[in-house]
Amino acid sequence: MTGRPGAGEPIGAVFFDIGETLVNEGEIYGRWADWLGVPRHTFLTKLGAVLATGGTHMDMLEYFRPGFDLEVEEKKRAAAGVPNGFGPSDLYPDARDCLAGLRAQGIFVGVAGNQPVEAAEQFAALGLEADVVGISDVWGVQKPDPEFFARCAALAGEPPGRILYVGDRIDNDVRPGLAFGMRTAFLRRGPWGVILRDDEALDRCTFVLDDLAGLPDLVAAHNAD
Repeated sequence: MTGRPGAGEPIGAVFFDIGETLVNEGEIYGRWADWLGVPRHTFLTKLGAVLATGGTHMDMLEYFRPGFDLEVEEKKRAAAGVPNGFGPSDLYPDARDCLAGLRAQGIFVGVAGNQPVEAAEQFAALGLEADVVGISDVWGVQKPDPEFFARCAALAGEPPGRILYVGDRIDNDVRPGLAFGMRTAFLRRGPWGVILRDDEALDRCTFVLDDLAGLPDLVAAHNAD
């Protein structure tokens, strides 16, 4: 875990991505593997291979079931009693204390990620301390669109330079956050966080993290400086 505070204004707001930042998606992918009848280790191995060559998780699902239709399959899963989504058991153990620690400093804490409409209710059930929760399909805009980050800034009531966006993806979180003028923290966990590489982008991050446990202290030290 490293910090690169640099000069500039203090951090007044911190926004978090959802998948692989606050929510562990390992079991979520495991349940998809079960649904498609693919061994879990094979499923995850293929996911890594697809990401390493510039593909997405949808390409991986298409590989195992040609013509894969996410909406159709989600309805089938719901009807079978194994709905897609996440719950309290999928929350990373460092997430709750991290958000609470930032709010205790008077930091505005937001959560905003690319998620389906149903994720709003699922996230509310987690009971995390956050001032606002943004779901892309509710907002009608997804990362890496600059409008997504503009929505975060408007909700926080802070200029971009006083906002830290925390996420596990260089392509969806770090690069577009920096382009919008925000500070960024790259979290090295989950498939995207481990596989994707861009040293130039990481050099511009305010923090590079292995977990969320130490983030409140890093933000406090940055603001004290």
